[in-house]
Order: sequence, then structure tokens, then C-alpha cells
Amino acid sequence: MATQIKMENPRTGETVKGLYGFSWTTLFFGSFPALFRKDFITFIGTFVVLVILAVFTMGIGSTIAMLAWAFMYNKYYTTNLVKKGFMFAGTHTENELASAKLGLTLNAQNCKTLNTAN
Repeated sequence: MATQIKMENPRTGETVKGLYGFSWTTLFFGSFPALFRKDFITFIGTFVVLVILAVFTMGIGSTIAMLAWAFMYNKYYTTNLVKKGFMFAGTHTENELASAKLGLTLNAQNCKTLNTAN
């Protein structure tokens, strides 16, 4: 099950929900969660790959790909938010847990609670 973490871009003030863990919405709806999260490039790429797999494998390949992608997408999405300049903006404990699950190290550039502590 996916867990949410608040993410904030300090330059624009935009706040979004980062996620980590298994993505049930990606499992059931394929590439459309990326579209709803305004992750347009990922939506297009995933949609094209799933359609090609569906055509050549009578749907079996796309089903397997959606299952694999459901395990990876939330981590991919949230890591890309950090690369775009978003910072973890939850409580310090939530930020530590999210960064550990995502394989990221908290620092002053990606964690709002570390910026206010110093």
C-alpha cells in the first residue's frame, strides 16, 4: 500500500503529495495515474509501451508490465519530484521514513525540516 509524504517546492510554493510503496492505482489503471499527477512524459512513455505489449502478446505482456510498474512507479515519481527541486515537507519522522524507503539521504537541499533546524 502506498504511503503519502508532503512535498513542497520552495521556489514556486507548489505543494504535492509524494508517494512510496505499491501503487494500486497503477496496477488497475496502467499509465493513467501518471497523467493525473501531471507526469506527462511518463504517461506517454508508459502508455505507448503498454499498448505495444498488449498488441504483440494479446494483453498478457501489458498485464505483467503493469504489475511490475505498480511496484516501481511511486518511488520513480517521488524521486523525480526531488530531482525537480521539491523538498520533503512532512514531520521530520515522516521525512526520515520516506527518504529511507526511497533510498535517499536527507540533507538541507531535499528536506524542509533540516532547513528549519539549522
